[in-house]
Order: sequence, then structure tokens, then C-alpha cells
Amino acid sequence: MKIAVINEASAMSRNPDIITALKPTGHEIFNLGMDPTKEQPELSYIHTGLMSAMVLNSRLCDFVIGGCGTGQGFLISSMQYPGVFTGLIESPLDAWLFSQINGGNCISLALLKGYGWAGDINLRYIFERLFQDPIGQGYPPHRQEIQQHSRNMLNQITSVTHKPFQEAINSLPKPYLQEVLDFPGFRESLSQAPNAII
Repeated sequence: MKIAVINEASAMSRNPDIITALKPTGHEIFNLGMDPTKEQPELSYIHTGLMSAMVLNSRLCDFVIGGCGTGQGFLISSMQYPGVFTGLIESPLDAWLFSQINGGNCISLALLKGYGWAGDINLRYIFERLFQDPIGQGYPPHRQEIQQHSRNMLNQITSVTHKPFQEAINSLPKPYLQEVLDFPGFRESLSQAPNAII
């Protein structure tokens, strides 16, 4: 699986913790957001929500790990776009249940609020449980079929209630879109995606 890490400015200091906690999963990691080891313009959760939608809809990545101080801003921002199904994750149990019941493709982490002591360990446990089992199997087992049906309905609903992604991108304010595309390395990463969107 290809996983993008896209965090914004207030949570930039947590980027190394996210990368370190993800490495043992064995998945391919694209570090596309704020990185404290680099000189970069600031990204807000508004920017990172759009970036997440772009990497998912272009199929550059299969899954996005994002977040902000509370996790709420990124959650709301990313869910504005078609094809993005985000869960607010605070614990390993949240991660596993989201993976099994909701079968989403994006998570939002609270990277400042309540992060505290052993926050890096909690991240590692979250990622272990998030990717422990194939996504979307359903839980408990006797509800698997119902939950898979609900997940498919959610896909149908988002295709009706959202503009097609390319149309949404073309309708965005140009300065805002340009800020995202001009973020160091982002346009170059998108150019490698199977489904061109820019």
C-alpha cells in the first residue's frame, strides 16, 4: 500500500514521529506535508485537506495519514472532497474499528491536543491496528455484509452529492490551488500518479 503523510504547520514537529511509527508497517511512505527538517512555506489544514484529496483521486497513494492540532480541522477539510473517507483517530481501537467498519482511506490525528507522554508509542500502536487486517472486512463478523453494503452506499452517495473531482479542482480559487501545487515537491509527486488531475 502507498501511504501519504500530509500534516500541516501546527503539527509539523510530529512529522518525524508519524514517519517513524509508520515504517514498521512495511508500506511505501510519501512524506508530502510539513517536515521540520526542511525549509517550507506553511500549510494550513485547509491546504492539507485538498492535498489529501489530490493524492487519493489521482491514485498516487491509497491511504492518507493527516491531522492537525485537534484533528478536527483536517477531518472537516478533507471530507469536503469526493472520494475521501476520513476518520478521527485517537486510539488503536479507533484505528482498528475505523479500518474494519468504515473502510476509509484517510485518517486524521490529534497531533497536539492530548499528545503528551508516549504520544509516539500511541502512534505506533494506532498504525499497527489500522493496517492489521484487510480494510473493510466489517465487525463484528455477523455484521460484515451489512457494513460492506453501507460502505458501498457511501461511495454511491459521495458520487451524487459531490462534483466530479476534476470539476471541483477546476472550480477552486486559483491562488489557493497554486499554493498547494507550488508546495515543494508536491507537483512533482502528482506528476507520477496514474490518474493525472493537473
